[in-house]
Order: sequence, then structure tokens, then C-alpha cells
Amino acid sequence: MKPNRENNYAVELYGVSTYYSGETKPAITDIWLKIPQESLMLLVGPNGSGKTTLLETILGLLKPKTGKIRLLGYEIPKMASKARKMCGYLPQDFMKPPEEPFLVREVVGMGIASNKPFGRLNEEDWKKVEEVLSLVGIRNLADRPIGKLSGGQQQKVMLARVLVRKPKLLLLDEPFSALDEASRKFIAENLLPKLVDNGCTVIMVSHDTSFKPKNCTLTVRMNSGKIVEVISS
Repeated sequence: MKPNRENNYAVELYGVSTYYSGETKPAITDIWLKIPQESLMLLVGPNGSGKTTLLETILGLLKPKTGKIRLLGYEIPKMASKARKMCGYLPQDFMKPPEEPFLVREVVGMGIASNKPFGRLNEEDWKKVEEVLSLVGIRNLADRPIGKLSGGQQQKVMLARVLVRKPKLLLLDEPFSALDEASRKFIAENLLPKLVDNGCTVIMVSHDTSFKPKNCTLTVRMNSGKIVEVISS
């Protein structure tokens, strides 16, 4: 089955509801949403409003009980494995334990390895790793074990790991949570708009709307598992 790429939407959700295993109440209910390609969407709402559930449903990590989803033209969850090869996802739970031995450059390289035969990186792949380390501003951390880094440094490493894939769709779940103000400003005003200009669609979850990304064209507000407001700008 070939993906349907006849429209200009990166993500389409039609009446989607998702339940967690064993639960009788849906985590998200009757979600109708279209996210244009090459746009930057901000997803906001209080804790427990369903933001993370929505991201995981879009990616096919959670199976919806009702409704239809298309991700980059692919039907989800049926073709989720194909669609996810073109996606990057930075979840909230990114911290590695102090004893984690992998070096920063190795962790970032894992973002490419998942799409390579036998996970082997070639010289061109390692060049991409170096480029994204510089892009995120952590080139100086390349040879340090990730477990020895601060929370903010680790968050930048994990961001670099998803960016090295050059995703068509980037999903960021609270990407500012461990960062200082300067790093947050750089990502919101420089990095994310640049990604969109280069053809990426970005969905960013955030509690802190004071750092609304530059060129954000769509703000979606959730509460109690439902979309309660959609603002286009």
C-alpha cells in the first residue's frame, strides 16, 4: 500500500479517541485536527490534558480505539513503522543514569543507526553527527559520557539525536524543561524556525507559552483529553 500524499497535511486526525490499557475513560476524545506540512504547531494545556497521549497516538505508539489517522500520508497505526522512519520524537523522559557509558557522539549516532542496515554508520553518517552537534551547540561535549552531563546538556544531546535523522516531522514533548533561558531562546527563535524553513513540520508541547517559537502558525489547546481551542496565526 502506497502512502497518500495528495494533500498538504503532515498529520490528519479524524474523530480519534485513545484509551490506555485497562482504562474505561479515554485519555483523548474525539480529536479532529489537520497539521499543514512545513508548519510549526504549539500544543498547550495543563498536566493530564492528553498532550503526550496525542503525540504517541500520532506516531502509532498507542493504538486509537476510534477514528482515523494519517501521518505523512501513511495510515496509522497500520503503516506506523514506515512513517516513523521519517519522524523524530523527543519524549519528556530523556535522562540517562550516571553510569551510562555511551559517549555523546555515539548517542547522537544512534539516531541514524536505527535506519541503517545492521546499525552501521559510514563516514558520511559520522559527518552528519558532527554537523548536528555543532548545530545544537554541543560539539565540545562529543567525547563525554552522556551519564556525566547535566540535565540541560542531556536534553540537547537527545535533541541532536532526533535531528540527525533529518526528520520530515519532529515531535517535541516539553523540550525546554531542563534548559536555561539562553538555550530556550535559541531553540525557539533560531533552531525550530530554521528546521521549518528547510521542510520539517514541528509539533511542540509546552507548558510555558512565554517561549512561543518564532513563526508558530498554529496553537492547539487541550484540556481533559479534548481540543478546546485552535488558533491560527
